[in-house]
Amino acid sequence: MKSLLAALERGRLIELPEIEKEKALELLAHLIEAIPDIGTKNRLMKSLMERENQANTAIGRGVACPHCRSPNEGALLCAVGWSPAGIDYGAPDGRKVHLVVMYYVPESERNAYLKEISALAKAISAGDSIESISNLPDLHTVRDKLLDWVGLAISETLPEVKARMIKLEIRQATSSAAATPGSPITLAPNAHFFPFRLVTWQGGAVVLCGDPALAEALERTADLVSRISAAREFDLPDYRIAVLAETIFAANRREYEAVAVRMV
Repeated sequence: MKSLLAALERGRLIELPEIEKEKALELLAHLIEAIPDIGTKNRLMKSLMERENQANTAIGRGVACPHCRSPNEGALLCAVGWSPAGIDYGAPDGRKVHLVVMYYVPESERNAYLKEISALAKAISAGDSIESISNLPDLHTVRDKLLDWVGLAISETLPEVKARMIKLEIRQATSSAAATPGSPITLAPNAHFFPFRLVTWQGGAVVLCGDPALAEALERTADLVSRISAAREFDLPDYRIAVLAETIFAANRREYEAVAVRMV
């Protein structure tokens, strides 16, 4: 369940607007494409829809797990969308889908994906009624529900004491990541994602970004370094910023991988 946990820690849990299935998948595909080193060259949406046409990826009880495979090397990645109203997904059980857990599966991670999706399905079946997820008040509560599934899956595979320790670490990590970063992201159907990197050192920083408007917005934010080091998510005018990863180098130099969601 590492990729699902990473999605929760790194802000790849979003609220989906009331839209059709294909648009919901497109939004989540864009979120994965915004991760550095993935990019649109992988044509995720085309791969996703080809697999959906072969077999519906709804696994029942209001959950769907679409996925696309890639011949490239890399890590198993995940992005999650929550739809309070539900999506007409064509699920075999006829129910609307309220939770879409999307996976990007490099060929080398195929076995890891199969193990994770199996553990997720088992945790959903063993847990309380998933239908209640449509009535949850916000994304933070949805995140807690997903953490319960991760903890349950861990409990099935590890000794009790070690499982409790790992679940505590999960709670602490996610609580830190979600500590009042601003209101949860609710995406408009035309939302746009822009990946960028920020390299910081004492007294300076440089923004590496392919979008001129975003680069300008970031560079004119006087407290950008302190804000990005203090929270996994925060708001700028017209943008929501989500930090995906942080690497610390010598002399307290830091590199942040992040994505900006244009909110207008």
